[in-house]
Amino acid sequence: MLSDRDAPIIAIATPQGKGAVGVVRISGKNLLAYVRTLCQQELAPRRAHLVTIQDDKGECVDQVLALFFPAPYSYTGEDVLELQGHGGPVVLSMLLERCLSVARQENTHLRGLRTAMPGEFTQRAFMNHKMDLTQAEAVSDLIDAQTQAAVRSAGRSLVGAFSQGVEQLQDKLLRMRMLVEASLDFPEEDIDFVTQADVLGKLHAIRDEVNTLCEQTRQGALLRDGMKMVIAGQPNVGKSSLLNALTGQDLAIVTPIAGTTRDVLTHTIAINGVPVHVVDTAGLREAHQADEVEQIGISRAWAQVGDADVVLLLHDLSRQQDLVYTQMQADLVERILQHKNAQCPLLHVFNKSDVVKSAEGTNDLPSLSISAKTGEGLAALKDLLLHSVGWQSQHQEGVFSARARHVHALEHVQAHIHRALQSLQATTPALDILAEELRGAQQQLSVLTGTITPDDLLGEIFSRFCIGK
Repeated sequence: MLSDRDAPIIAIATPQGKGAVGVVRISGKNLLAYVRTLCQQELAPRRAHLVTIQDDKGECVDQVLALFFPAPYSYTGEDVLELQGHGGPVVLSMLLERCLSVARQENTHLRGLRTAMPGEFTQRAFMNHKMDLTQAEAVSDLIDAQTQAAVRSAGRSLVGAFSQGVEQLQDKLLRMRMLVEASLDFPEEDIDFVTQADVLGKLHAIRDEVNTLCEQTRQGALLRDGMKMVIAGQPNVGKSSLLNALTGQDLAIVTPIAGTTRDVLTHTIAINGVPVHVVDTAGLREAHQADEVEQIGISRAWAQVGDADVVLLLHDLSRQQDLVYTQMQADLVERILQHKNAQCPLLHVFNKSDVVKSAEGTNDLPSLSISAKTGEGLAALKDLLLHSVGWQSQHQEGVFSARARHVHALEHVQAHIHRALQSLQATTPALDILAEELRGAQQQLSVLTGTITPDDLLGEIFSRFCIGK
């Protein structure tokens, strides 16, 4: 009996709703007899055939273009049949049901056909060595890309830019391990393999390559995921006006009445290709100053601060001489520092420069003056936002798509290389520790590409794909 992983699978591979074309995809082993029965004719490999799919009463379900890709020359590495029909949801559902019905017939030898899980086609491509794990993840990243720059970076990963960098490091680490372990295995030979082969120099070079790859990966993760920027501040400092100015849309209601914004408003913009999720929040003030609805909004605002990648505290230049306002602002700084995570930068931005031209008297805070009303300073603010999260625009063209797990794995590689250098540079080099640290670094690189990957990690990765991909 076939295991679940070996069972043939089927899914509608196009989005829900109406469209000109809809695709039903089937993948499995030995589909030839099934294809012949379903299409009622032989299909030449990798050629489009106009086929009428009929139901069990001989009535037309749909006229489709049928393409058969025999293994291993297919997306999944198995036999694959794609039916390109008309893109109505009802006709696609009927086509899917007819495919399942035919599979239950004895003469097709395909009784195990079932509906695919999210990402299962790409998972099979990975399991059948059609792509490594970073390339498989790039498929999902390409579909989910929010900017043109993110599309290009995912494309680089898909064709193997990330994988090649990882594989080159793996090869260098493997050769170094061979040298070190040869020295450990044959101590009686009085041959210092480590010194003769300049292992220290090679390890320094590998460290530099790992650092570069890790930085590129951080850039790729930022380009893929974007950053969440939360605008915080007291009522009426211009938070909603800033949201509208950054997005170029009239998204938030702006009035002189304190507490106008009652809930969280989010909109995504692109700054130099980086997605920025701008979050406008309710004005922060003491609970007794707000009604019940506004208190809920304030509570949600603090939750957003705790989940932010960047917190932008907006100051009101026109109220810098108001002692009550400035004391409350100082208290807000302290509370924000307590709520935000340690890695999240806090940016101080002074609004209403169209009213007050100077930011003097701001307690020497590093600051940027803007006018949400006129747009003055917004370009500098965008640059500051990118800089605060480490974005390096000069490297954008070479960035590949990456994820947080890639960054974490490479940080572990960096730690292994650091300890390897320490063991090698000790007064009495500890070659056994050096060998173990090199092995650990190589193993972390293998986790990146999927050479060594726990099944639960694979399940988590592919479950985030859309069905049919």
